[in-house]
Amino acid sequence: MRAFLDSLTQTLFPCTCACCGDVLMPGEKQICINCMAELTATLYSGHAHNRTERLLGARIHFLHATSIFTFRHGNTVQRLIHAMKFHGNSELCIQMGRQMGLELLASGRFDDIDLLVPVPLHWWRRIQRGYNQSELLCRGIAQVMHREVNTRTLRRHRYTRQQSLQASADREKNVAGAFSLRHPDDLAGRHILLVDDVLTTGATLCSCCQALEEIPNLTISIATLSVAGH
Repeated sequence: MRAFLDSLTQTLFPCTCACCGDVLMPGEKQICINCMAELTATLYSGHAHNRTERLLGARIHFLHATSIFTFRHGNTVQRLIHAMKFHGNSELCIQMGRQMGLELLASGRFDDIDLLVPVPLHWWRRIQRGYNQSELLCRGIAQVMHREVNTRTLRRHRYTRQQSLQASADREKNVAGAFSLRHPDDLAGRHILLVDDVLTTGATLCSCCQALEEIPNLTISIATLSVAGH
């Protein structure tokens, strides 16, 4: 009976691909196989001095950094990110977190991570969106890497304008001093993975790291789902 009801529901209300809108085939979840094939992988995770590390390395101290996909205007990765952030697709966030976790594990460079820390949203934006996509990415990573997620130490105490709507030159000013700490002892002496969805100029991640620098003996690594292309 359950199988019949599931089949009837799929017939009446078919699930569609978050990226292209086509009806998903049996076995496909959130994204169709064609769109999955179009996600432009960076292959950064197994390599030191990759482009993500070079983008951030001149401004902040970290151990390792990586991005999983390349984000370009109009490509499938952009549609994926928009579905996660603006179309309420929380399950897609968790699924892509699991994808991140698999790549991080395969690289071997992130094996000694102690905790996962998402880039936080301001409480008002979280209410508007219904969730923090970076936190859900962490939840997906945690399912694969079996690490705890810390959401209480790093917080965004100042509301900021949406970074994607700011000119590149204004992004650093927009998020400067926007982050602060609560319960910093929770991270003292730990190796954390700071997680975000998109790396463009790196202004948000740098602002987070500047706040985290107050914590003694903290080691930071960074992973983003995507990085803006050239």
